[in-house]
Amino acid sequence: MTKSVKLPKNWSYEETVAKIEATVTRLEQGELPLAAVFEEFELAVQQLHQCENFLQAKQEQVDLLIETLDEGV
Repeated sequence: MTKSVKLPKNWSYEETVAKIEATVTRLEQGELPLAAVFEEFELAVQQLHQCENFLQAKQEQVDLLIETLDEGV
């Protein structure tokens, strides 16, 4: 069981992935000052953790539903 992580209100997996992709593009361009690179990277890591936690929680829900279906058969 994963620990429950509270996501910001109106959080969207798709929007968060798009933000991460945009950050990666900016970082790959190499035009940001070093301090901005670290800030952008830190934010992207936080966003990746949010996505990972979201997906893990959804996987647990699916596993529970499958288990419930299997018990009913």
